[in-house]
Amino acid sequence: MNGLWDTSDIQPQSGIAMAGETIPAMFWNAVAARGPDIWLRQKHLGLWRSWTWNQTADAVREIAGGLISLGFEQGHTASILANTVVEWVWADLAVLSAGGVSNGIYPTDAPSQVQYLCEDSGTRFLFVEDDEQLDKALEVRAQCSTLQKIIVMDMEGLRGLDDPDVLSLDALRALGRTYNAANPNAVPQRSAACKPEDLAILVYTSGTTGKPKGAMHLHQGIVYSVRGYNTLIAQDASDERMCFLPLCHIAERLGGEYFSLYTGAKLNFVENPETIPENVREIAPTVFTAVPRVWEKFYSSVMIALKESGKFQQFVYGWGINVGTRIADKVLAGQPVEASLKLQFKLAQVLALNNVRKLIGIHRSRFLITGAAPISPDLVRWYLALGLPMLEVWGMTETCGASTGVPVNKIKPGSIGPAASFNEVKLDPATGEIMVRGKNVFAGYLNLPEKTAETITPDGWLHTGDVGVVDEDGYFRITDRMKDIIITAGGKNITPSELENDLKFSPYITDAVVIGDKRPYLTVIIMIDQENVEKFAQDADVPFSNYASLTRAPEVQALIQAELDRVNKKFARVEQIKKFFLLENQLTAEDEELTPTMKLKRKLVEKKYEARIEAMYR
Repeated sequence: MNGLWDTSDIQPQSGIAMAGETIPAMFWNAVAARGPDIWLRQKHLGLWRSWTWNQTADAVREIAGGLISLGFEQGHTASILANTVVEWVWADLAVLSAGGVSNGIYPTDAPSQVQYLCEDSGTRFLFVEDDEQLDKALEVRAQCSTLQKIIVMDMEGLRGLDDPDVLSLDALRALGRTYNAANPNAVPQRSAACKPEDLAILVYTSGTTGKPKGAMHLHQGIVYSVRGYNTLIAQDASDERMCFLPLCHIAERLGGEYFSLYTGAKLNFVENPETIPENVREIAPTVFTAVPRVWEKFYSSVMIALKESGKFQQFVYGWGINVGTRIADKVLAGQPVEASLKLQFKLAQVLALNNVRKLIGIHRSRFLITGAAPISPDLVRWYLALGLPMLEVWGMTETCGASTGVPVNKIKPGSIGPAASFNEVKLDPATGEIMVRGKNVFAGYLNLPEKTAETITPDGWLHTGDVGVVDEDGYFRITDRMKDIIITAGGKNITPSELENDLKFSPYITDAVVIGDKRPYLTVIIMIDQENVEKFAQDADVPFSNYASLTRAPEVQALIQAELDRVNKKFARVEQIKKFFLLENQLTAEDEELTPTMKLKRKLVEKKYEARIEAMYR
C-alpha cells in the first residue's frame, strides 16, 4: 500500500499449512509437527500460563478417553457451556477426536435455552464452566432426555458436591488416563474413523427471529474453509492472536480456534470479558480480529483520553491524525504519496500515533480484521489514518464464516470486498439478495429439512438474507437485511443500517435501531455508551443518581441530539431522523433485547417499546 504501510508481510499464503481432511486429523498432524512449541496461553489470577501442542494433546487425549470410557460413541453430541477459555478448546477437540459432534452454548443463555439446545441437539455429555453454569444445567437436566453426564471445568465452590451424574474435568481426565493406558489405540482409532462427510459441529443461530436453528457443518466444509482463509488472511506460526469472542460463534470458532490450529498461530485467552482492554495491551496481537462493537469501543476510549489530556497533546494528535488521514485518502484513491508527506507521517507516528496504537494495544498488529456486523466507513478510515489497514470480511454462520474479504492492496471503506476465491457470490437479479455457493456452505439446519430447503436452492445457492450492490471491481456492499428495509408512508425505500452505523461512530452511542416502516418519518431508539456518557455528565456537573436518571438528564438528551444532528447532515431530508428516545435500562448479554454478540434485536425492541415508539409519532 503505497506510502502508508508495507504490505510484504500482509499478503496471505496460498499453500496448505497443515494436512488432514478432518479436524482431528489436522489437529494430530499439527501436534506431530509442532509438539514442543507453545500454542495456547491464558491469564488466570494475574499470571499467564502456557500450553505447548504436546500438553494440549495430553489434555485432549485424556478427555476423549474419558468420554469413550463413559459410553460416548461415534456420532454422539456433546455441548460446551462456558466462556472463552482454554478448556473450551480442549473439550471441543476431544469430542471431535472421539468421533463425536461438538456443540457450543452461549454462557449468557438462560436455563430454558440450555434445555432447548441440549434437547434439540441430542446432547449426551454437557461441559460446563463453573458453579453458575452447573446451576443452569441442574435446573433443566430432568427435561434433557438424552443427557447422561455433566462435566465441570472449574470446581471452585463445589468441593462438597455429591452427584453421580456430575464430575469434574480433572476426574474425567483421570478416567481417560486409566482408560488410555489399557486401550492405547482407542482415541487414535476414533480419530482415524472420522470421515470428511461426517457431521463435526453445530453452531446455533442467535435466534433473533424465533428459536435458534442448529447449523450443521461437516468436517470437509470446515477444512475447506480454513484452507480458504489461508488465501484471504496473512497468518502463520509467528503470529499472536487474542481469543476473546464467544467460541460458540462461527467467527471465533473458525477464524480463531480452527484457523490457528491450521496455521500454528498462538492463541491468547483473556481473563474475562471485562479485562479485554487491559489484556489486549499485554498480548499486543499481531493479527487482530474483532467485531465493530470492539473497534468502536477502542475509538471511544481514545477520544475520552484525548479530552482529558493537555492542550499540547491534543494539538499534536490533531496534527498527526490529519497527516494520517491525508495519506489514507491518497492511498484509497490510488494516488502516489509525496516524500514530504511520508516524512510528516513518520514524525506524526513518533509524536502521537504510535502512542494511540499502544493505548489500544494494536502497536504490533500488521493489520486489523472486522466482521460479523456492518462497520462505519469513517471508523475504518480512522484506523487507516493510524497507519493500520483494517480489512472487512463478510460471512455468516451458514457460510462457515468469511465469504468475501477486502484485499490489503485495494481497500474500499464501506465495502465487504470481492468474493473470496473459495466460493461464488452473486446478487439475486430480482431482489438484490446476496447469494453464496461453495463447499463452505453448511449442510443444513438440524431437524429442520423444510427450513433448509427454503435457505439453499436445488443448485446449491444459499439465501443469505442480506441485500447488497456490487461495483465494477466486483466489490460487494451490503445495503441492509432484506427484512429490515424500511419503506416510509411516502414510499421512500431506506436502509437503516447506514444511519445506525453513523450513529454508532459516536463515542456516546453504543447501538441504535431506526424505526419508520409505513410511517411518515424516521425515528430511532438509542442505547448510550454508559462509561463515556457518565464521564461527560461528571465533567459537565450533570446530576444523576442511576443509569435511568442519566438517560433522562436534559444535558444528555442534548448531547445525543447533537450527535443525531451530525448524522442527519449527511442525508437527504426524507432520510433524516426526526425524533429519538434513549433506552433507560443498562442492557447486558443476559437481557432479551440483546443477542449474545451484543447486537440489539430489532423486532423484539420494536415490539417491547411499542408504546414509546407510538409516542414519537403522536
